[in-house]
Amino acid sequence: MDVNGYSGPCVIMAPKIKMSSDKTEGARNGLDAVIDAYKKDVDITLIRQNLRLTVDQRFQQLMKLQQFAEELQRAGRKARSQP
Repeated sequence: MDVNGYSGPCVIMAPKIKMSSDKTEGARNGLDAVIDAYKKDVDITLIRQNLRLTVDQRFQQLMKLQQFAEELQRAGRKARSQP
């Protein structure tokens, strides 16, 4: 996919980056360096596993995560209220 003359791995962000034609190459190289820095911390297996799920299954996971977060908040409030 080519967006605004950029066809790297992060084309979603390309429209938000204003690049003049003479600075395109330098900006592209800078963007690629940032992307490469973040890539090393991304677990692709988790992304692939998530993409295998149906939309409903993803929403179920999201709701479970939200319930867990609420439980953690309750437990934190309870722990702070005790002397």
